Amino acid sequence: MGRKVTRLARFIRDVLMGLVILLLAGLIIVKLDEQDVQLVNGPLRAVDGDTLAKGSLRMRLEGIDAPEMEQTCGEPSDVYACGRVVRQRLQSMLDDGPWSCEGRSRDRYGRLLVRCRSGEDDLGRRLVAEGLAIADGDYLGEERAARRAGIGLWQAPFERPADWRRQHQIARGGLEPFWATGSYLSQMVREWLGSE
Repeated sequence: MGRKVTRLARFIRDVLMGLVILLLAGLIIVKLDEQDVQLVNGPLRAVDGDTLAKGSLRMRLEGIDAPEMEQTCGEPSDVYACGRVVRQRLQSMLDDGPWSCEGRSRDRYGRLLVRCRSGEDDLGRRLVAEGLAIADGDYLGEERAARRAGIGLWQAPFERPADWRRQHQIARGGLEPFWATGSYLSQMVREWLGSE
């Protein structure tokens, strides 16, 4: 009987020790993940409808896709420069309040993927809710509401930004510019070496 109690006690001790080790490992992972977070506060500049800049840092709003600067929308008889309109509205939003952007990873062009907030307000959510961007994985409810209301891009025919980019990339030869790939690769190397 004494031997069974000793085995049970050792088993319980080993299980508890394993749980403590897992808990510590989890805390270390969370701490390391928090260190990867990059915070960027205003003033910010709108490069296009979903890209921001602060100095030389480029950031892409996560969860949305907005028209490209050269993109046009509307009926053939009533075309407007929707890419420029969206960029202007985004800049107006940026000028209206202090925004704080947080990001952890980068896209294939080396831009920091961010969520920007001002209090409870979310910049990506606001753009989609106003019909100025489409949901790209997030904000689907806001997109449905904007589409039903027929506001922003949804008031006239338009080509989804991803389709527009694909079509115009094919027209340019279907290849990314060599500097975009090189920039991304050099950004990855700098991050890997910890020099950024």
